[in-house]
Amino acid sequence: MAKQVAEHRHASDGQRIGLIAGNGRFPIIFADNAKRLGYSVSAVAHEGETDPELARHVDHIHWIKIGQFGKLIEALKGDGVQRAVMLGGIKKTHIFSTVRPDFRALALAAKLIHLKDDDILRRVAEEIEQEGIQICESTFGLEGILVEEGTLTRREPSKKEWEDIRYGWDVGKQIGALDIGQCVVVKDRVIVAVEAVEGTDGAIRRGGELAHGGAVVVKRCKPQQDLRFDLPAVGPRTIEVMESVKASVLALEAGRGILLDRDDTIAKANRAGIAIIGMT
Repeated sequence: MAKQVAEHRHASDGQRIGLIAGNGRFPIIFADNAKRLGYSVSAVAHEGETDPELARHVDHIHWIKIGQFGKLIEALKGDGVQRAVMLGGIKKTHIFSTVRPDFRALALAAKLIHLKDDDILRRVAEEIEQEGIQICESTFGLEGILVEEGTLTRREPSKKEWEDIRYGWDVGKQIGALDIGQCVVVKDRVIVAVEAVEGTDGAIRRGGELAHGGAVVVKRCKPQQDLRFDLPAVGPRTIEVMESVKASVLALEAGRGILLDRDDTIAKANRAGIAIIGMT
């Protein structure tokens, strides 16, 4: 492993990677890993969304307001970025209240036929790539934090929980195909919550309260998922929310789900008696 990292570091010396950062821990974890591999990281961060701590983990950072698309491209090009990743989300509720689109963002919006997440992100990526900046898959440089198949915690799901997992897995695929969300909450083969604009934690909290304990949380990719952005990601905060509503199982998609702060996340789950599994 050390040899592999050294070879990767040598190959990437002097290279710069752009980071278009949303909220959560994902951008910080990516920046730390990219620098460990020898990359210089230039970040474009969103005010009110991106954790200010990111500034201490990157070589350059540019702060923009949501919707300042022209400024985003100018920042990346000004830093000589030729490859970039898009990591972390933007709260959909903020889109309705805080977006101040510039001329370029308005021009992009006019081209969209459907205002769905994937449509918007694909068009954003296309516009950036037209400027000579390649958008890489979200898993770029993140070997070791993808969810693997099987049970990751000490506790295995019960037979009853497995029934809820499989039911939620099938329903999750259907809501994903409709571009609604990536997460469903199940209890006794009843869908008690579907992720919408409130995000995963909000859906877990709402579903867990309705279930009165023992809820199963299933989070998976949409069938049409573009691997360049918005891969399902969970971390310690997810487990904390599950514990607060006495949810019992978290099922994630193996090979395509992201486990942030892995050791801390699994340790919290073990202490709370929550099972985490990777599904295919």
